[in-house]
Amino acid sequence: MSRRVVVTGMGVVAPNGVGLPAFLAAIQAGVSGIRFVPQYQELNFSCQVAGTPEFNWEGLTNYISEVSFHGLKATNIGYGIAAALDAWADAGYEYNTDTPRWDTGCVFGNSIADTEAMKNVITKVDNKEAKKLGSRVVEQAMNSGVTSYISGRLGLGNKVVTNSVACATGTQAILMGYEYIKHGYATRMLVGSTEHVDTYVYGAFDSMRVLSRKFNDAPEKASRPMSLTAGGFVPGSGAGALVLEDMEYALARGAHIYAEVRGGATNSGGQRGGGSMTAPNPEGVIRCVQDALRISGIDASQIDLVSGHLTATMADKQEIQNWATALGRRGSSFPMINSLKSMIGHCLSAAGSIETVASILQIQHGFVHPNINLEDPNPEIEEIINMDCLPTKLVKKEINIVAKANFGFGDVNSCLLFSKI
Repeated sequence: MSRRVVVTGMGVVAPNGVGLPAFLAAIQAGVSGIRFVPQYQELNFSCQVAGTPEFNWEGLTNYISEVSFHGLKATNIGYGIAAALDAWADAGYEYNTDTPRWDTGCVFGNSIADTEAMKNVITKVDNKEAKKLGSRVVEQAMNSGVTSYISGRLGLGNKVVTNSVACATGTQAILMGYEYIKHGYATRMLVGSTEHVDTYVYGAFDSMRVLSRKFNDAPEKASRPMSLTAGGFVPGSGAGALVLEDMEYALARGAHIYAEVRGGATNSGGQRGGGSMTAPNPEGVIRCVQDALRISGIDASQIDLVSGHLTATMADKQEIQNWATALGRRGSSFPMINSLKSMIGHCLSAAGSIETVASILQIQHGFVHPNINLEDPNPEIEEIINMDCLPTKLVKKEINIVAKANFGFGDVNSCLLFSKI
């Protein structure tokens, strides 16, 4: 059994826009969601900016009960619930059900459990006060907390999975949901990923000296993918979610269809051949993209837009080279390419899902969002592709096929292909 899979609903909590209308307006206008964080200055971090959504935490009570809400403020679970339930509603579904939805599952990823909850556990246990922890600390701290809350709120009775592969988490979650439907294991899948970068996660990255440090006084300029002055990535928080459906089922119920998931692939470079815990094996990346094309039945020449991983690090040049090799397209024949990270920073496990929402909006509305802060393109990238492929302003253009990829710590890759119906 092999079914066609479509996207019928989307939700997003992003640093530059919460909800689809605000997010769409922001990416079209090139609005940055990166801000100075005074607390990071107080903590003596080298990088003191971040992509943080302007999120109404009290508004979570519109999605879940007051009892459930307690303890979820400033967590990846909170972001994930909002994005997922917004996607569900956007697809035209009600939240409530008296019986499990046996035909619907959930794959939703994150990178790490709520460290604030774990800090609370450690502090109270070390102080011999474990009895004061309460009955809900485990559900807040466990990595599968986000899928448990989402599936419980919506009564999802099919496969419920929490995946975690660093920066490739979001795109891999979407791929897994696609595969479940394609092979007949589910009719609908609610998929996506979420991230909350707290001070502990942020501090760990800051200690690696991989973050942008020279733009603390100009936060909107701090994330500079493909730029000569790119000095590291900017951590971001948020969540993205999609409702995937069997296309025949979606058409029969008269659903609005955003795009078709044509296919995808995920692999690992095995931390060999130049790959490591923090860097991808180029051959693994190339194989991943080419496998995604083959599985999707798409020729490289058909791709109109590449939504790159492109984190504003030294890896940007190698990524462009990998794309050129995988697609067999260079110079002026290279497709247009953009990096949402220029506006929202690197949302880690949430990156792939938020960037996928942006990719599909570009298909739906016929535009290519700008790469902001690209006043000084890296000359080594200019040797590979024509700069006309790197828009710095909004381009109105029909987009039929988008390739979206992410590459994560642990040398894990994932690539998806989406098309207009």
